[in-house]
Amino acid sequence: MAIFSAEDKRMSLAEAARMVRDGMTIAVGGGLSWREPMAFLRELIRQERRNLHVIGTAHGVDVDLLCGAGLVAVVQESYVGFEHDFGMAPNFRRACESGRVQALDTCCYTVIQQLRAAEFGVPFLPVRSVQGTDFLKLHPEYKTMTCPFTGQPLVLVPALAPDVAVIHAQYGDAHGNLKVLPPLVADLFFIRASKHVIATVERLLPEAELRAMEPNVPYFWVEAVVEVAYGAHPTSCYPFYAYDRAHLAEYYRAAQAGSEVFAREYLARYVFEPATHEDYLERIGGASKRQSLESWKDDDESWRALFSAPEGAVA
Repeated sequence: MAIFSAEDKRMSLAEAARMVRDGMTIAVGGGLSWREPMAFLRELIRQERRNLHVIGTAHGVDVDLLCGAGLVAVVQESYVGFEHDFGMAPNFRRACESGRVQALDTCCYTVIQQLRAAEFGVPFLPVRSVQGTDFLKLHPEYKTMTCPFTGQPLVLVPALAPDVAVIHAQYGDAHGNLKVLPPLVADLFFIRASKHVIATVERLLPEAELRAMEPNVPYFWVEAVVEVAYGAHPTSCYPFYAYDRAHLAEYYRAAQAGSEVFAREYLARYVFEPATHEDYLERIGGASKRQSLESWKDDDESWRALFSAPEGAVA
């Protein structure tokens, strides 16, 4: 783990994205439809990164988007999909079936143990969770041993130190201190194990104000901070906004229709044509869309309406 001591780590999305180079191993924070660094990933696509090795636990639109845009060579995840809402991840599935992307299927706990090993500075850690499964066939780098203390069988998994971790937090300051609200998913493991850490945040606060919130990520772990309101859209970032189910339905229809349709109807419209993140926010519906997504906290009727199937959604 490196130490980053700069007093002011603020930069633009474009500047931060240039820290990620072709072929790097990148850990993507958040999970499923919760607090994923989507604005940052859209900027990576615009900068045409290639051959990335993407690591996560259980993810959805973020990994599917990167696969649909052709950025990914390897995906090391326990799950990539759209859960009960829409089903499997079309871009991810096509990329894996074609051989363009290598799927290193794994389980959440195994990845976390590998990250812990990197954090602790040891070459491996033992696990029990994958014994008796075909994970051992998929991962020849895993080793087995008999515990010298108990005589029980163990699986040894190698340390995993991503080149870059990219997370989206609710609050941060210019120095790099962060307040990430739960569920934390694997974000803190990513941060502690990675060589570089980039954080996008909903709000940058004065250092004293953030200190009063008791930050859970200290400044010296973070190399770059970018203030990006609605930086997790179309995933959620509570308490600010819910996930955008209607937008995800539009995304899914385009992805399911094939790579050419997805490039024309989604990547062009929502990634390449908006010149800035502010333009993207206007493209998704502007102030009225943001007001709708923020209404989740008004009452039970409001959040239920947000999560009801939008007209024309894929069943």
